[in-house]
Amino acid sequence: MRDEAAKRVELVFSLFDANGNGVLDSGDFDLMSRVLEAAAASDDGAKDAIEAAFRRYWTTLATELDANGDGVISVEEFRPFVLDPERFGPTVAEFAEALSALGDPDGDGLIERPLFVSLMRAIGFEEANIHALFDAFGPDADDRITVATWAAGIKDYYAPDKAGIPGDRLVTAHAV
Repeated sequence: MRDEAAKRVELVFSLFDANGNGVLDSGDFDLMSRVLEAAAASDDGAKDAIEAAFRRYWTTLATELDANGDGVISVEEFRPFVLDPERFGPTVAEFAEALSALGDPDGDGLIERPLFVSLMRAIGFEEANIHALFDAFGPDADDRITVATWAAGIKDYYAPDKAGIPGDRLVTAHAV
């Protein structure tokens, strides 16, 4: 596992630990409703898909990692599993497709910067880093990226062997 991948996953862990208790539990994923609030213009199908993706994310973690049945996942348990494409890849793919589709409420295949920023801020990423990520995706002249670009970027974020990817901008401090 590359050091960059470990840093990306530790950041995700800290953001998903919505209640700040140092472990992931089912309540953390219930708190991700703030992502739905940021996607007010998205249709019910897209909202249902992201809710299902968050549920699957938690269910996969709980099923695969909570061997002692205590209902919590530590960062030590989380890191190697989430970076295992064989075990976690389908969950990441569902999450990537659902989140990127949520950013395209008009269905034109393009995500405008303001909604991208709003969704990523709702997850908990720093605004300067969000803009750096969006810029790294190579927006068009109208400041939009494709849904496919964002979905691929999310999948790359969880890849243990990738470095120098756009997602690395989320873990590096950027000036506003």
